[in-house]
Amino acid sequence: MIRRATIVAVGRLRGWAAEGCEDYLRRLRRYFPVEIIEVPEADMNRLGRREVLAVEAERLLRRLPEGAHVVALDRESGRPYTSEELARRRLEPLAASGRGHVAFVIGGALGLAPELLRRADERWSFGPVTLPHALARVVLLEQLYRAVKISRGEKYHW
Repeated sequence: MIRRATIVAVGRLRGWAAEGCEDYLRRLRRYFPVEIIEVPEADMNRLGRREVLAVEAERLLRRLPEGAHVVALDRESGRPYTSEELARRRLEPLAASGRGHVAFVIGGALGLAPELLRRADERWSFGPVTLPHALARVVLLEQLYRAVKISRGEKYHW
């Protein structure tokens, strides 16, 4: 399993999403360190789509940890995996290859800019539906926790 995870995301979570993330962070941190880095959303009232994506991409790229394997979460160009595939075909091999620090990137309301997608080592998707970025973060943490349990041969309990 990976040794360390960093989630670099646009926006600050509140309410139910923040509570869900805290729950999964508490669970995951029993197995490896997880850091959350939040960057401010660009002002969509003042900027056009292209400018919003560019501003957010710059903020995200600056905060990517050096040497980390970068996974961009992108509905359109990302590859969907089952939970078992995430554990056995993605996360376990990364750790075995010495790339045990994985940085996950979650965009804002408009997604991720092309330059950030090009920078990613790989792209994952949680399926064809569009998820609000707050929910995508909860789903990512839950899937990482599930992958840990699968890799360790442990039952997944609520």
